[in-house]
Amino acid sequence: MSVKSDLWIIQMARDSEMIVPFSESQVRSGISFGVSSYGYDISLADEFKLLSTEGISELDPKRGGEGQFVDIKADSILIPPNSFVLGRSREYFKIPRNVITICLGKSTYARMGVIVNVTPFEPEWEGYATISLSNSSPLPARIYAHEGIAQLLFLEASEVCANSYRDKKGKYQGQKKITISKSG
Repeated sequence: MSVKSDLWIIQMARDSEMIVPFSESQVRSGISFGVSSYGYDISLADEFKLLSTEGISELDPKRGGEGQFVDIKADSILIPPNSFVLGRSREYFKIPRNVITICLGKSTYARMGVIVNVTPFEPEWEGYATISLSNSSPLPARIYAHEGIAQLLFLEASEVCANSYRDKKGKYQGQKKITISKSG
């Protein structure tokens, strides 16, 4: 496996619509997004799911979470102390069969105690990424839509995988909105 450079990312985005919308250079107004030296800084859409703890005693990934979240559309959102919200990328991804990604949160948010969690984008996964944003600080933390939230690193394998996310009929394939846990 090898980490791919900005030139590879630009070429793949042009040839296969791997990232839509796509910014060929770093957009530096606000919190930056777009192509970086060895990755792509993804941005956050203006759709969020805020956890509502009223009337629930636990979160269980096997039972989903319908009714446990409040949908919010806004240019920014406050994450309560020691809580989290779900968001989604502005970009829609189509990952090639010989590529997997690793996603890491932006240092601007890490320095405020905000932890960004996105699972790897597996070979042939496509969709908008659901992003978990956790506030580990004792104060509310503001998150901004339409700006950078995390950096994707692209790893290209020397050969294609035998069984891609599409082949497995992954349960989060083609997601068009913020998707809460699905059982099964």
